[in-house]
Parts: sequence; C-alpha cells; structure tokens
Amino acid sequence: MTLGHRDYLIFIGSGLLSNMKLYSSLKSGDTGVIITNDVVSLLYLETVYIGLSKSGVVVDKLVLPDGEEYKTLTVAERVISFLLQKKYDRDLVLIALGGGVIGDLTGFVASIYHRGVRFIQIPTTLLSQVDASIGGKTAVNHALGKNMIGRYHQPNSVVVDFNCLNTLPRREFSSGLAEVIKYAILFDRDFFVWLEDHLKDLFLLKSECLMYCIKRCCELKGNIVEMDECENSSRMLLNLGHTYAHAIEVFLCYKGWLHGEAVSAGIMMAIRFALRVGLFNASDAERVKMLFVRANLPIYGPMEMSPEDYYLCMLRDKKNRLGQLRLVLPIEIGKAVIYDNVSSDVLKSSILI
Repeated sequence: MTLGHRDYLIFIGSGLLSNMKLYSSLKSGDTGVIITNDVVSLLYLETVYIGLSKSGVVVDKLVLPDGEEYKTLTVAERVISFLLQKKYDRDLVLIALGGGVIGDLTGFVASIYHRGVRFIQIPTTLLSQVDASIGGKTAVNHALGKNMIGRYHQPNSVVVDFNCLNTLPRREFSSGLAEVIKYAILFDRDFFVWLEDHLKDLFLLKSECLMYCIKRCCELKGNIVEMDECENSSRMLLNLGHTYAHAIEVFLCYKGWLHGEAVSAGIMMAIRFALRVGLFNASDAERVKMLFVRANLPIYGPMEMSPEDYYLCMLRDKKNRLGQLRLVLPIEIGKAVIYDNVSSDVLKSSILI
C-alpha cells in the first residue's frame, strides 16, 4: 500500500502465521500485545505467540468474546484499561488476530492509545482478508449506527494466511464472498466473469484460486485507498450495498445476520433501485443475483424489516450530505456511481421487490 511515509506491505500466502520474517513492524526487544477472540485463540493464538516470543518480542495477549455485538466502546475501554494497567507506552505494537471485528476494534484502540501506536493486521476470515484489514478504517459500533465512532489509522503491515480459511465455517466463507463479489461489480467485469467460472474452486479452497482472488481484491481496494484515503470521493464507492446492510445490522442489534449476508442483500436492493431509475440493465442484474445465490448468500433482507425501518436507519448513513440520502449504485458490471437524487418512494420500493 503506497501512502507516503505510511506505506506498508500486504503479505499473502499459505503457512505465513509462523513466518516471523513477515512481521516487518516488529524486531527483537519490541513489546507487542496480541488481541484476538475466544474462537480464533483456540486455533492460532499459540502459533503467533510462540513465534513472536522466539523472535525476541516481549509479547502479551488479550482474548475477547467473539461477535459483532462486542465491537463497542465498552469493549474498547476494556482493552485500553488492560493496556494501562500493564503500563504499556507508545512504543507498543498491537496485533489484531481475527476477523473484521477484531481488526476494527484493535485498530481503533491503536489509533487513540497514547494518541496512536503501531498495529499489525492478521486477518483470519475471508471477509477481513479481502476487505476489512486493508485501508486503515477503524471503528466501533453504536446502537444507532454501525462504525459511527472511528478513525483512519493505517496498519504497519498485513499478513494474510489463507490456510486460516481451512477452519472457517462455510457460512463465514460465503459472507466473505459478498465483499469479493462487490469488488467485481464495482471495478472489474473480467474479475466478475472469473468468479462465475471459479466459484466452486473457491469453495474447495484451491490455493491458486484463493491467491488470485485475495490478491485481486487487495489490489482493487488498494488503488482506491491510495487515491482517496479518507473517503472524500471515490472511496465512497466501496460502500456499495452497505447503506442498506448497515440498516439491517443496526435493526437486528448486530445479531443474527453476518456482515456479508447483509451486504449481499443490500447490493441487490441497490441494484433494484438502479433498475427502477434506469441505470442498470436486467440481464446484468440477473447475473449478479445468480452469483449471490450460488455463493449461498441472501438476496432479500430480513422478513421482519419494513421499508420504513430501513429508511429511518439510512437517514444516519455517513455518506449523507446536508440531510440528503446518497447511494452507491452500479451502472454496469464493473462500474458504479454515487447517486444523489434518492427518492424515498423508489428507495422503499426497491427493498421488497
């Protein structure tokens, strides 16, 4: 990732967790704290902990509960209290070992502890490997809005070991595919065609396919972040489907639906809106729908949500300006725009079709 003096490397491959040469932000004598959750800790914490210790890093660990509902200020304060009680100073390096929740939470704490300390991303889910760990967005959730409390704070390195996907539940893998498909819809029609042809191979965890898929997503996101790090213009496109998705997650109190599931339903709602206003064509819409279905992802939101429920949540979306709701809409597979003239009637009708 090329961001001036904040450049960092993204390592992608198999068997990387135990390759301490890749943790380029750490050297012998450094102090690091691994932050993970109670699911990932049983699988990978020992490997990373022992490896860092053998490399001369003074390493500690903190295990948090697993789940989006724990990405809160309360849990962030718990992490900060742990660090303060241990008297860690600004030379500390935080190491996020887990999925998007752990990465976002750890990065947020790293951005504010001693006004900013270094951190390393070790994403262990497909969603975090292709999206959440890249680009420096850090945040915690609020009952009234997802990721409403956060900062931009770039990691010092990202280590993507796709062997971690061997232990990822199939539903979580599908959730990650929602973000993969999102990148193809936004920026790369050829990649979309590749996904149509290789989806089965991805589910079979074929190494060459995983390598290409993860690398391509990181390239696509990296290009956007390098142009617009703080989401003033083009980076907003990465929110395709997320305005609807965040409404789902807030309405459900961050329980029941995985983030990628909400995103896939949200993208289909955005496509239905785009169809209504004449920006997207029906044949491409059918191809996107079929790819989501093949990826075992929902194309409609929760039955218990009404159009009004969505609308009220979406009025707090971060892309809105001067009280006007804005959406990211695809205009063809491989290209999207930010759409300002959002009619509440068309918006609501796109939800239940």
